[in-house]
Amino acid sequence: MGNTKSSTLSKELLEELKSNTKYSEGELCTWYQSFIRECPSGKISKEQFEGIYASFFPDADPTAYARHVFRSFDTNADGTLDFKEYIVALHLTSGGKTRQKLEWAFALYDVDGNGTISKNEILEIVRSIFNMIPADDQENLAEDENTPEKRAEKVWCFFGKKENDKISEGEFIQGVMDNQNILRLIQYDEPQKIKDKLKEKKQ
Repeated sequence: MGNTKSSTLSKELLEELKSNTKYSEGELCTWYQSFIRECPSGKISKEQFEGIYASFFPDADPTAYARHVFRSFDTNADGTLDFKEYIVALHLTSGGKTRQKLEWAFALYDVDGNGTISKNEILEIVRSIFNMIPADDQENLAEDENTPEKRAEKVWCFFGKKENDKISEGEFIQGVMDNQNILRLIQYDEPQKIKDKLKEKKQ
C-alpha cells in the first residue's frame, strides 16, 4: 500500500466497516477524510488518542483510561490505531452489540492480556474511570461504591470470587449479561458526550 494514504476509503474497507458497525457510507467517508487530515500517516499514536479523549473530558483526567482503551483496540499491538481499529473502537464504545461490547470490555479489563481478569486488574480500570468522574459527581455516588476500592470490591462480589481468583472471558460475559448492575459498575458511560462531540466535528 505504500506510505501515501489516499483521501478516499478503499471499497473493501468501506464494505467491511459498513457491515460490522452501525455507520453509514457517508459517515465513514466523512470521518476518514478528517482522520487522514489529522493523521496523514493513516495511524493514530497513543499520545494523539489520549489527546482526543482529553478533548471529550475537559473537567477530568482521562489519560489512564484512554491508555487502557487504546491498548484494548490496538489489536495488532503496533502502538498505533489505523482507521479500521479507530472506527471499531468508536462503534463499540458508543453503541456496539451487547456481546461485542462485553468482549471488548473483557479485553479492556484484561490489562496483562493473559486471558483472565484479576481483582487488581478490575481495580486498575475502575481507578482510571474514577479519574474521569468530576469531583462533585463523585460525591453523589452511593456509599458502597463511592471509591474505586469499594466499586471493585462490589464487582468482585457479584462474581462470587475469592481474593486471588480469576474471571475468564466466558464467565465475565455471562455474569454481566445476567446482572445489569455489573454493567453499570464496570463502564464509564459517556456515549452521549462522545456522540455530541462527533456531531460537532462533522458540521
